[in-house]
Amino acid sequence: MDLGLADRTIWVTGGSSGVGLATVRALLAEGARVATCGRDAGRLARATADLDGDRLLTGVCDIRDADAVHTFARRIADTFGGLDGLVNNAGQSRMKGLDEATAEDWRDELELKFSGVLHPLDAARRYLKASDAASIVNINAVLAKQPEPRLITTSAARAGLLNLATSLARALAPDGIRVNSVCLGLIDTGQWTRRHAAADSGMTYEDWQAELAADRGIALGRLGHAEEVAYPIVTLLSPRASYITGTSIDVCGGVGRGIL
Repeated sequence: MDLGLADRTIWVTGGSSGVGLATVRALLAEGARVATCGRDAGRLARATADLDGDRLLTGVCDIRDADAVHTFARRIADTFGGLDGLVNNAGQSRMKGLDEATAEDWRDELELKFSGVLHPLDAARRYLKASDAASIVNINAVLAKQPEPRLITTSAARAGLLNLATSLARALAPDGIRVNSVCLGLIDTGQWTRRHAAADSGMTYEDWQAELAADRGIALGRLGHAEEVAYPIVTLLSPRASYITGTSIDVCGGVGRGIL
């Protein structure tokens, strides 16, 4: 099926690795023009070195810095003539339990998660409003619905973001802007290879993953891949999904409990 994304412009935050980078690649494969940003210039350059430079714009941007976000949004509009979609992907998890989390941890986690959505939205809104089929996809986690005690600040912030996405869908519908969330389970990215190495279990990475999946009650018995997340994101960005807004899609392999 032609998703109708050819020559449409999509902004993906946090495109240096993992799900963000996989989404950039999937969008380019669909013929879209893509802008992506990250905090580390060298990492972003290495990640995108083999991609089509004519349809790709990259830049250094910390989504907590509203001025930097607005500057990058203007670069996108100046380069590609507008904006049709936004993928709010930037963010990370904070491994803290209730007794470990400080007031600063709570403040920093809430700032990161909410700035990661609100700053790009504020910068992109007028461009999205001018599109004939605008779409925002917020990358969230099943932690928003299944809180993990050892990720208490992250779980709470992600629950708030899921609520916010529903409010944004209603508020932005009159502007013709759809808003949806994709909630992730355990996805095989760099953090899991690092955890495998730190565990020093003597198991192969494949066996360690299988044991982890069984322990977490993942119905499909394995971790997901970034590409398996990218395609649901791309589909929600497509004009073909024009009647989908205010909802969330779990891409989690049927996880049965917390995702730490």
